[in-house]
Amino acid sequence: MGRVVVVGSLNVDLVTSVEVHPRPGETVIGSGLDRYAGGKGANQAMAAARAGSGEVLMVGRVGADEGGSLYRTRLERTGVDVSGVLVDDSEPTGHALIVVDEDGENTIVVVPGANGRVSESDLGPVHACGPGDVVLLQLEIPLPVVAAAVRLAHERGARVVVNVAPFASLPPDVVALADPLVANEHEAAALADAGGVPASLLVTFGAHGASWDGVEYPAHTVPTHRVRDTTGAGDAFCGALAAALASGADRATAMDAALAAGAAAVQHHGAQPDPHLV
Repeated sequence: MGRVVVVGSLNVDLVTSVEVHPRPGETVIGSGLDRYAGGKGANQAMAAARAGSGEVLMVGRVGADEGGSLYRTRLERTGVDVSGVLVDDSEPTGHALIVVDEDGENTIVVVPGANGRVSESDLGPVHACGPGDVVLLQLEIPLPVVAAAVRLAHERGARVVVNVAPFASLPPDVVALADPLVANEHEAAALADAGGVPASLLVTFGAHGASWDGVEYPAHTVPTHRVRDTTGAGDAFCGALAAALASGADRATAMDAALAAGAAAVQHHGAQPDPHLV
């Protein structure tokens, strides 16, 4: 059984609820302000750990502040190895400002903070990877570091899973090394417009399931009244997918696990189960 090494972001999410999202120039009143654990990298590491199929190691940076300290402790309690999560003295822990409407749809503004200082020198855990391991990445850290991690993981014989979120163009060789490259419908369209040609493409369609290299997989149905918050559903999907692949699962089994994790994620508030960062 291989390890899952997640290279990515850790954010403190500040979340409020509104009836409807404001239009440009409009002010609306929010209800409540909660502080949650978030960041695509850490969300996916938590999801992989919750899958319970093997060792999960997180690579990234937090600030030398309360949020960063609490986050490292939280990950450790869940069983994530945080030896690769460095404490940065120059920038605060990253934050995300999230607004959720009555239908559970969200808008997100990310302030990178320490995530923007992740560097190639932080990739020691990727150097230690080998065949059977899965290295999972997203695009909330500097893109040159993402590219370096993908190439390094491939050189070491590890499987690379790249979630192109939030979307940005990557070098063609990096796109081609992903197995798979994971995108939602909008990201897949942007990838096509940018001329990216992945060797293996997995597209998610929310409540309509997913497609991996043209093979369709149905979603796990969630009744409308049970949908609380779509924040982090894609991250839960990616983390569970990586964990299943690291355990040696075939595509169908890995996809079923990933779709189940995504369906479970929309039934709770925040990007992680019991997400309050206290």
